[in-house]
Amino acid sequence: MRVITSAEIDRALTFPALIDALSEAFRGGIVTPVRHHHEIERAGSHGTLLLMPAWTGPATEGGFVGVKVVSVFPDNGAKNLPSVLGTYLLMDGATGEPRAALDGTRLTVWRTAAASALAARFLARQDASRMVMIGSGSLAPFLIRAHMSQRPIREVALWNHRPERARDLAARLQAEGLPVTAVTDLEGAVREADLVSCATLSAEPIVKGAWLKAGAHLDLVGAFNLSMREADDEALRKAEIYVDTHAAKSEGGDVALALKSGAIAESHVKGDLFDLCRNSPQRADDAITLFKSVGAALEDLAAAMLVWRHLPQTS
Repeated sequence: MRVITSAEIDRALTFPALIDALSEAFRGGIVTPVRHHHEIERAGSHGTLLLMPAWTGPATEGGFVGVKVVSVFPDNGAKNLPSVLGTYLLMDGATGEPRAALDGTRLTVWRTAAASALAARFLARQDASRMVMIGSGSLAPFLIRAHMSQRPIREVALWNHRPERARDLAARLQAEGLPVTAVTDLEGAVREADLVSCATLSAEPIVKGAWLKAGAHLDLVGAFNLSMREADDEALRKAEIYVDTHAAKSEGGDVALALKSGAIAESHVKGDLFDLCRNSPQRADDAITLFKSVGAALEDLAAAMLVWRHLPQTS
């Protein structure tokens, strides 16, 4: 069995290719059982253990079986560790023989950003050029690059509740040639933005619906449980809402909480990534759109298969 490192994943993947692979996966026949979700009690913030299986359907020649084991420990930032860690096990679809163990943390940031960009392919205006990135954790650089691969973004405003972290990340991304500037006026930046992406662990809403201009697209990636929130009820009521899978209606913050409180009706959620990829709905230029993701096992499998196929195979 081969061990595939984060560096190898980075060499194998590009956002145009991974976004296309996810689009094909959401149109295809990958089987995704309900994931296992376990809370781990700790003295500080509780941890979470996720088990996410998926496999290709019988019509897929060869095929694969995969499972991701993920731990989420929100206090890891104080220990200079990512809050999300994991490993992906890729197996032969015909025999179940283990083929590779991939760095699940790296695979997750790639596929999460690609899923958001896939949604934006349908939901963001074609001429979207101003982006706001809220959060400066490990996902932020990937979300910026992924969205830039789909829309003509020429300005990225980066905000974090700790301004020094936003400045540090902005400087690193500027050195790569990306048009990223750290900002402290979040409201002003959001009011001008065509696309707003959030990847935080905030317990309270950060983005207010009153700030969103006509035609804006809001991408909500953080708030992975019911104690977290990135956007207020007004933002959800004003928007045409899509989710990655139906799990977002009950598992994550934002959409699940708004449904639970009655702030929005279930009919307010227009569809998921399966609907977007299969039906390609049209959006009005002045519509406010919103995408909420909680992660899907088929995204991990699609990403792992793409990595496997693009790496040199050893004898």
